[in-house]
Amino acid sequence: MTFFTILWEGIIATSIIEWIAVISSLIYVVLAAKRLMLCWIFAFIGSVLFVYLCFVANLYIESILQLFYVFMAFVGWLSWKRADSDGSGLKIWSSKNHLLNVFVCGFIALVVGFLFDNYTLQANPYIDAFTTCYSLSATFMVARKIIGNWVYWIVIDLVSIYLYADRGYYLTAVQYGIFTLLATYGFWAWQKEYKRQKLC
Repeated sequence: MTFFTILWEGIIATSIIEWIAVISSLIYVVLAAKRLMLCWIFAFIGSVLFVYLCFVANLYIESILQLFYVFMAFVGWLSWKRADSDGSGLKIWSSKNHLLNVFVCGFIALVVGFLFDNYTLQANPYIDAFTTCYSLSATFMVARKIIGNWVYWIVIDLVSIYLYADRGYYLTAVQYGIFTLLATYGFWAWQKEYKRQKLC
């Protein structure tokens, strides 16, 4: 069987829970790219469902990440609401902040990957730890409206395609392929808005 045949058969066999989780997550990213607060409601729905899906697939680190997303849906909503009321807009991190973030997340990912590799039945522990640790910081950046978040998401999404396809979640793997394109659009849209914001 070819890869695309396996992919198609996997999508056909997708559960209703995964369909709802994927659709909610896609809506979240589209609305986030457009900077609409409603995005956080769909982030909450998708994340709650992915907590369950990741847990049953032995992606324990990813399940913890999705639980964090549930919490961040509330934080993001409140943060964006406050930013809209006080007039603060999009922000750019310095190179120093990005280098520190990459180093700290990378170190934590190695430690978490090692622990889950040696003490649990975790599938793909280092890859899962990588996507989880960097997703935590990228989600924080989204909540704070830091433009660079989209660059992190492009890398995370590309790695996640493999992670989910390997566990048989083919529709979710396709979702991450779409996420990669949406993250590219989000980066462009936020950059464009930042330039407009600087002129005002």
